[in-house]
Amino acid sequence: MDDARLHFAKGLVKHTPRFSSPLNQKNVATYCKSVLANGIRVVSEEIPHVRSVSIGIWVDTGSRDEDPSLNGVSHFIEHMVFKGTKRRSIKDIARSLEAVGGYLNAFTGKEHTCYYARVLDEHMPLAVDVLSDLVCGPTFPVPELEKEKGVVIEELRNAEDDPDDIIHDYVEREVFGEHPLGQPVIGTEKNLRAFTRDDLMAFRREHYTSGKIVVAAAGRIRHEDVVALAEKHLSKVRAEAIVGRRERPRRRDGKEVKLRRPIQQAHVCLGTMAYSVLDKERFPMLVLNTLLGDGMSSRLFQSVRERKGYAYSVYSFVNTLSDTGTFGVYAGLDKENIGRASDLIWKELELLCKRPVAGPELRRTKDQLKGSMMLSLESIPNRMMRLGGSELALGKLPTLDSILESIDAVTNEDILRVAGDILRRDRCATVIIEPDGSSGPKE
Repeated sequence: MDDARLHFAKGLVKHTPRFSSPLNQKNVATYCKSVLANGIRVVSEEIPHVRSVSIGIWVDTGSRDEDPSLNGVSHFIEHMVFKGTKRRSIKDIARSLEAVGGYLNAFTGKEHTCYYARVLDEHMPLAVDVLSDLVCGPTFPVPELEKEKGVVIEELRNAEDDPDDIIHDYVEREVFGEHPLGQPVIGTEKNLRAFTRDDLMAFRREHYTSGKIVVAAAGRIRHEDVVALAEKHLSKVRAEAIVGRRERPRRRDGKEVKLRRPIQQAHVCLGTMAYSVLDKERFPMLVLNTLLGDGMSSRLFQSVRERKGYAYSVYSFVNTLSDTGTFGVYAGLDKENIGRASDLIWKELELLCKRPVAGPELRRTKDQLKGSMMLSLESIPNRMMRLGGSELALGKLPTLDSILESIDAVTNEDILRVAGDILRRDRCATVIIEPDGSSGPKE
């Protein structure tokens, strides 16, 4: 941890950083980290001038940790914990935080599952109690399991009806192939129908262990209070370090896949393997992404939409994971413009590989990226997400100053090098979803 003191107290390994994240001269966000005796990590950021608290219990497991026959089980477990615990019924869970004006939810990703809540500071003990109950005490009742299968299958079908969303899953399947990262988080209908209570219990028992759990809290809290609540509710979680390592995916040659659906608008998405959250090249990649396709001033928006009118929606995107990542471009457009838009997109990509970015444009891009990051930290839930995600990925919370300095340090040479490495046609997978002609124009 950057500039931190390490000491031992009451069975805890407690890290007390000397740095704080400035909000203003009088109110600072103070970051602390502790490790419970069983290995669960507790990270917090005290923000004294607000009244709310955002709390998340993160589990370092997701769809990349699933065998093909169990693809979707992490996401299904996330659904099923809300269907009853040893201490609460479905209705009790639903009412628990809403009754005090709070919010309760969860999400599953490729590598992480997070159960989170937002409440007034006075209700933090209740929030930690409820979240811990979901993580530690789900019962997975069989009648509810069978009903929830239908709910998640409908969620899957809704995603299939939303091409601008599902196309990203198709691209990842082409980028990563048979590797678990190529699997959709939600799973498949076949798997969902086959899941049993024993499947859920076994997967949870294997992966919901102390070495994989992080408690993250941001807002009007005291770190000592969060630690005490975590000890009270999570000290009985099985103490076990993370066993085994995730297999790193191999780079694949890119190819083009065309699909036809009963839709009106066409969708084009290209993607390629990129850098991990630990790679030093991630900062040039973030600047490159902002320059290329983040916002109305980006090159793609200005060229593809504003100057040529080929697409209504066009943007680039970056996803960073623990040992790899993806970089890509999406466009929603008329079928007649697929060829023209694709050629123009590749023209912009190739330009980034060959021509240095002008000084004023590079400075504007860096300012845009830094500004969006700093503005996002005005959201307490975003701060909690940054805490939990950073702890799982990096084992620490990078200071905002260090991130801003890394962005400022990006040079034209860095952008040219990164662009030349990842923006190659032979490494890019392209998925095109076209209208099949069965859906006429709306009245």
